[in-house]
Parts: sequence; structure tokens; C-alpha cells
Amino acid sequence: MPKRVLIVDDESRIRLLIEMLLEDFEDDGVELLLAANGQEGLDLVRQYRPELVLLDVMMPVINGFEVCRTVKKEWAMDDVTIVLLTAKGQRQDLQQGEEVGADSYMTKPFNPDELLALVSRVLNL
Repeated sequence: MPKRVLIVDDESRIRLLIEMLLEDFEDDGVELLLAANGQEGLDLVRQYRPELVLLDVMMPVINGFEVCRTVKKEWAMDDVTIVLLTAKGQRQDLQQGEEVGADSYMTKPFNPDELLALVSRVLNL
């Protein structure tokens, strides 16, 4: 069964950038899934149960905090690692991320090497 990473961001350029950063992991059997809003993200989590979700916070339809809360608290998917990737880096944002169950938090603009290291660590690659 392939390991899956779900990228959820309403900005198509950000999705593409992250996808390009992670494409070498596909050689290790990692499948990349993409969603343009929180509802699409929830649908893909329910369908594929990815090991890792890279999740924007500020999105239409359902924001990232709500997606995270649903996955972690309502669905109790503790085996799904959620990393919030967002421009919202203030103390209350970090606290809200913790409250909804996020495993990690990276602020945009993020360091590509840090993101690669995080993905590698989470997927044990």
C-alpha cells in the first residue's frame, strides 16, 4: 500500500510548488494527492486516509482549523499527521492549531529543506 501525502491549499501555485518539492518521494512509492479547499481535503482524507496532510489554514468552504479538528477530534484519526502550513504565524494561531489537534505548524514562506525533512521524517524515508 503506498504512503500518501495530501496537499490542501486554495492557491494553485502553492499546491504546485509543494508538489514539485515532493515529487522525488514518488520514487519511494509515495502518492501525492491534491485538494483546492477544505471540503475536498476532508473528502480525500476520508477516502484515502493519508499518512500526512499539509494543510493551509485560510481557505474557502472549510478552513484548515476546521479540517484539522474534524480529522483529529471527530474522526479520531490520530495516525494521520497534520501539518498546518500558513501565513498566520501569531501566538493565537499556533495555540488554535494545537487546540484542534495539529501535529506541527509551519509558517509561509516555509523553508523547502525543512519541509522535505519533515515529510521524510513523518514517512520514515
